[in-house]
Amino acid sequence: MSETGRDAREIGVMIVDDDALVRVGLVMMLGGAPDIRVLAEAEDGGQVLDLVDEHVPDVVLMDIRMPTVDGLTATERLRARPNPPQVLVLTTFDADEHVLRALRSGAAGFLLKDTPPAQIVESVRQVARGLPVLSPAVTRRLIDRVAASDHEERAERARVRLAALNTRELEVAVAVGQGRSNADIAARLYLSVPTVKTHVSSILTKLDLNNRVQIALLVHDAQLLDGAG
Repeated sequence: MSETGRDAREIGVMIVDDDALVRVGLVMMLGGAPDIRVLAEAEDGGQVLDLVDEHVPDVVLMDIRMPTVDGLTATERLRARPNPPQVLVLTTFDADEHVLRALRSGAAGFLLKDTPPAQIVESVRQVARGLPVLSPAVTRRLIDRVAASDHEERAERARVRLAALNTRELEVAVAVGQGRSNADIAARLYLSVPTVKTHVSSILTKLDLNNRVQIALLVHDAQLLDGAG
């Protein structure tokens, strides 16, 4: 895939950014690395496919916001082709939807433009070797998003389990989740203490739980304590 006259050990890079000053800065930054060679520049995502065909880079440094064809669309088009170059998205925007769309479309990395120059150069080397690269800020956002998604999945699983209870049992389960004693639950729900004990026993049996703590955790996971009085 080497362009004519290019050392086979060099990493060929194409820069795609509508800001001429950014392109100049990246050319200077990458030009100082002995194993990296900038082969081409583009100011819009619409130029990417033709320039890739002409110069055959190993890595494309891709901005997101461009006037005609944005970098995410260009990445999707490029990565849909046979044997495409690696794409390293380099942008000022770290919105979740941008990160996820870039990674789903096959980008090998996502860096913010305030990333230190040495780290950008090393990231180019890494993606050229097929290794994924994410800036620390982006990694943190993805972890938080996954954690939030896992939280919702856990809540849904808990709600499905609690659906096995009847209305009164669910009321008792929520009260247990609030840390209330049997006597307190009885007073609040106008039940006798023995009846509350019977409901708790039934809840444990239906949900295959061992103790009140497990009931409380399940109610908490189901997010049934929010706003509960």
